[in-house]
Amino acid sequence: MSLAVLKSRVLAGMQAPEVTVEVHLANGLPQFTIVGLPETEVKESKDRVRAALQNARFEFPARRITVNLAPADLPKESGRFDLPIALGILAASGQMPADDLAKYEFAGELSLSGDLRPIRGALAMTFAMHRAAGASGTQRAFILPRANADEAALVTDAAIFPADSLLQVCAHFAAADADARLAHHVAGAAPAAASHPDFADVKGQAQVKRALEVAAAGGHSVLMMGPPGTGKSMLASRFPGILPPMTDEEALESAAVQSLNGGFSISKWKARPYRAPHHTASGVALVGGGSAPRPGEISLAHRGVLFLDELPEFDRRVLEVLREPLESGHITISRAARQADYPARFQLIAAMNPCPCGYLGHPSNKCRCTPEVVARYQGKISGPLLDRIDMQIQVGALAQEDLLKQADGEPSVAIAARVGEAYALQLRRQGKGNHLLSPVDIDEHCKPDAGGEQLLRTAMTRLNWSARAYHRVLKVARTIADLAGRPTIGQAHVAEAIQYRRALREQLREQ
Repeated sequence: MSLAVLKSRVLAGMQAPEVTVEVHLANGLPQFTIVGLPETEVKESKDRVRAALQNARFEFPARRITVNLAPADLPKESGRFDLPIALGILAASGQMPADDLAKYEFAGELSLSGDLRPIRGALAMTFAMHRAAGASGTQRAFILPRANADEAALVTDAAIFPADSLLQVCAHFAAADADARLAHHVAGAAPAAASHPDFADVKGQAQVKRALEVAAAGGHSVLMMGPPGTGKSMLASRFPGILPPMTDEEALESAAVQSLNGGFSISKWKARPYRAPHHTASGVALVGGGSAPRPGEISLAHRGVLFLDELPEFDRRVLEVLREPLESGHITISRAARQADYPARFQLIAAMNPCPCGYLGHPSNKCRCTPEVVARYQGKISGPLLDRIDMQIQVGALAQEDLLKQADGEPSVAIAARVGEAYALQLRRQGKGNHLLSPVDIDEHCKPDAGGEQLLRTAMTRLNWSARAYHRVLKVARTIADLAGRPTIGQAHVAEAIQYRRALREQLREQ
C-alpha cells in the first residue's frame, strides 16, 4: 500500500475542525513534501519525523513522500501533526498494519528519540471530536501523548488512549493480543476546586463586602474606587471564592479556552479563573490576536473574573476594546487570512484611586490635586465604558484606631452560601443569571413596585442616566431582592442599587 489516510484536528479559535492526513509514497528521487497550507512548525516536522522513525529502528523510505493536510485552505500550525504523519509513512510503506487507522484520531509532537511530547489544545480537540461524533453517529477514539490524557478525559464518554512513544502506538496496531494494546484511559476522581483567599481576612469594609456579594449573586461588573491601602486588591482576590459553583458545561468551556494557550492544569478543574493583567498590557493581550489568533485575557477569564487594578493607568485605547465583549460575551478576532471567535463571558472587577496622588477623600492624608487634575485623571475612563460597569462603589479608608478594633470578617463560605441560594433562585425563575437578562426579560422579571419605580425615575432624571444605565440598575435591584428572598423589587432594593451607581459622579461633584 502506497497511500495511508489518518485523521487529526487543527485549532481554529474555539473550533477544532477535522484534518485528513494523507501520506503517499511514489517512485522517484527521495523527497519529503508537506502540502496543505502548513506553517513553519508543521514544515519542521519533516526532520522530527525522520529522526524519530530512524531512532525507533524503522526504515525511512528512500522514496518520494508527499503529505497532504486537507482541507488545503485551512492553515495548519504546531507540532501536533508529527504523530499522524509518522504513522502514515509507516502504514504507506507497509511497516505497520493500516486496517484500524480509520477508528482513531491522532495528535502528538515527536521528539527525535520517538517519545511523545504534550500538545496545546488537547481538550478543545477532544471536545470537538466528541461533538462531531454525536452529530454523525460515528465514534472515534483519540490517541495522544500521556501528558494530555487527564485533560482530554474531562470530556465525558470520550475514548482516550494515551501513549508515551511512537513505538507504543505502532505496537497497539500490530499486536494480536488485546493486552498488548494501549489501555483505555480512565479519568480519575475530579479534583476539589482550588481554594481562594478568604473574606474573613478582610477587616471592616462591610458596605463594600455587601456590594461584592450583590455582584457575585447577579454576575455584575464592579468598579471600586478608594485611596491606596484600603483593601481593593485584597477584596478582588477573594471575590472568586464567593461566586456560584461552576457547572460541568461551564467548567469544560473555561478549561477548553485555557487549553488553547497550554495553560490549563487538571488541578484547576471547576475553579473560577482569576486573571489580573498588568496595566501595561496591550489591547491584543486583553482581547487576543496574533497572526494565528490566540485568546486574550478576557477569554482566559471566561466564566471567571478579570481584575484590572489601577484602571486609569491602562492606555485608554486598551480599555475601549472591552466595550463590546462586556455586552456580547464573546470576541471575534479578524485578520487578513483568518478569523477566530472566542467566548468572553467574564466578570469585570476594576479598582482605581480617586486621583493621581490617591488621597482624595482620605480622612487623614490631604489631597493636593486640583479639581482639573482629578477630572482629567478620572476622565481617562470613557463614559461609554463606565456606562457598561454595573456597580461603582466607594472604598473608604479606615482610621488606624478603628482598624485595630475591627473583628475578623465573615468567612467566604457563609457569603458563598447566600450567593448560591440567590443564583439558584434566578435559574429557577428565568434560566440564567440576572446579568444576562435582555430588555424583554427585564420588563418581565424586574418590574419594581410603585415606590421603587418613582424613585428610579427621579434618580434617572437627576443623574442623567442612559437607557443602558437604567436597565443595569434594574438588574442590580433584582439581584438585591433575590438575596432578600423577595419576589418583587421594592423601594429599598432600588435605593440600594442606585447607591451602587454614584461613586465616580459623586467624587467629581465634591470637587
